Amino acid sequence: MSAPKEFSVSTHTEPHRIRTREILKSHPEIKKLVGRNVNTFYIMVAAVAFQVLGAYLLKDQAWWVALIAAYCLGAFAVHTLFVSIHESAHNLIFKKPTHNLLAAIFANLPSIFPTAIYFRHFHIKHHAFQGVHELDTDLPDYWEAKLIGAGFVGKSIWLFMFPMFQGIRTLRAREVKPFDGWVALNFVVQIAFVVGIIAFTGWVGFLYMFASFWFSVGFHPLGARWIQEHYLVVDKNQETYSYYGPLNGVNLNVGYHNEHHDFPSIPWQNLPKIKEKAPEFYDTLHYHTSFVRLWGKFIFDQEISLYSRIIRKNRGKVSLSDPSKPDTELMAVMN
Repeated sequence: MSAPKEFSVSTHTEPHRIRTREILKSHPEIKKLVGRNVNTFYIMVAAVAFQVLGAYLLKDQAWWVALIAAYCLGAFAVHTLFVSIHESAHNLIFKKPTHNLLAAIFANLPSIFPTAIYFRHFHIKHHAFQGVHELDTDLPDYWEAKLIGAGFVGKSIWLFMFPMFQGIRTLRAREVKPFDGWVALNFVVQIAFVVGIIAFTGWVGFLYMFASFWFSVGFHPLGARWIQEHYLVVDKNQETYSYYGPLNGVNLNVGYHNEHHDFPSIPWQNLPKIKEKAPEFYDTLHYHTSFVRLWGKFIFDQEISLYSRIIRKNRGKVSLSDPSKPDTELMAVMN
């Protein structure tokens, strides 16, 4: 078989709301798992402190030492912070949305680029309009998929440059107006932090932070997360996959992706409990157990390309709602 040269088109709405309703009919007790976890903020504080301390300790080291440290250590801390920002996007840390926004801006600090609030705006649309190309920026652009192809070199470059490609995709979501006062604050705080890091840790410390961010979402086994979540690696009809492996322990159960899409109002520590309470809905789904194996399969398997995704034209009955209230429809279902 050869790699697909166009996206798979579904005529159905995204599958998660349907499964949410079915699960709640059989297991209404899952509603009790909805809530918030303020401990996520303390994890943010620890990870930010780890990165700042790392940059300081490396300030007098050679540049290549900083790169090795970033790949082996810093990438994991930054990825955990990225997952924490994801939790704040769903208001799963604090009760007040304002406090979640501030937490996201804080967690964004070691990532150099001011992306936390942008991520919040676009990620909520990914949940509401999964597979709708003009709104779901998790999907590759058409030109992007065509450019990269299915070869080892193209996909390796794509993973290495993933942050750049992800940023470019937001330009196509013209119905979403991402810039607001919170985005401006994110920029101001981030610029001040970067200036401070360069002043106190030098360019090697800055390189450590920059490389930690770049590796955490790119050419690194952690980058397999972007393949794991929605690429049709195993089943051409299953568009969301979970990962049940050891890195869930480091990165706040980020692998429980079917569970998260089914119940985005449930915080990370309770995601495994969804699968435990409703095994008949999840044990029948394909899943991944190794980021390293998946990473290698994606790069080397020439039957897999960026077109290995499902798109849809049907938006369902979801509207372009206020991004500060991402789970309104789900809560209505659960009530």
